[in-house]
Amino acid sequence: MPNDSRRDQDIAVPTLSASIDAEKAPRRTGSIARRSSIQSIDRATAILKALASGPRRLGVSELADRLGLARPTVHGLLQTLQSHGFVEQDRHSDKYQLGPGLLQLGYSYLDLNELRARSITYADRLAARTSAAVRVGVMHGSSIVVVHYVFRPDTAFGVLEVGLQLPLHASSLGKSILAFSPAQMIDDVLAEPLVRLTKQTLDEAALRRELTTIRDQGVATERDEAVLGESSVAAPIFDHAGSAVGAIGVVDATERIFPRGLARGLSTAVGEAARGEVACAEGAGRWGVAQA
Repeated sequence: MPNDSRRDQDIAVPTLSASIDAEKAPRRTGSIARRSSIQSIDRATAILKALASGPRRLGVSELADRLGLARPTVHGLLQTLQSHGFVEQDRHSDKYQLGPGLLQLGYSYLDLNELRARSITYADRLAARTSAAVRVGVMHGSSIVVVHYVFRPDTAFGVLEVGLQLPLHASSLGKSILAFSPAQMIDDVLAEPLVRLTKQTLDEAALRRELTTIRDQGVATERDEAVLGESSVAAPIFDHAGSAVGAIGVVDATERIFPRGLARGLSTAVGEAARGEVACAEGAGRWGVAQA
């Protein structure tokens, strides 16, 4: 059967560029042209989200069916996105996947985060010291966004977790930041029902008790609370005013993090990594860190 992409190639279709050009043309009704341009962007965004929703590539017909759009429209938008590097087409199947242009945009966004830039060296050292994967995260609403990630040194294959969102209440990164947040912020977070992800996920009362312990110790732990078989340890990073602006921590299989209780040396290693990030910032004059 002929491939959908090749069938559609000879069809004149609307593109994002065409929509932009239409804005420059004489208008009978300004609002109509404006709506058309926004619609094209919305459709292109829907295509990108569809391609990002799963590991496999998608063809023109699959995307058209999934989004309820005409195949010529989808094909034209894909061609425009491809010209900007936001999608790419597999030579063998002619299906589409996300392109490197999106990764460049993502890293540009992440590079605006000063914490990520400062964390790279210390995250690498922490991974080497603990033989575990390392995450650096910042709070975003009721979640933690991973802004930097280092693979476990002995892992041959893994999934890059940059951009991953973790539950604030069920991750060591989240709990380490939340413990040193203002009381009102803690109350606001806990005012919403805490999603129970596993049988080990803490309820409000247990989480409040643990936040007190974290404030005393300076390090947070999480054992099977978000994903069964996965545990983590993290420490908060503070700005010059003493506010927790992020956290750094290790994540690994539960039996490696908690062989018989918390693995020896993990708390020290994580705490020193957090203090190292602080110390590297402009001669340690701008940042502070909780002492474990």
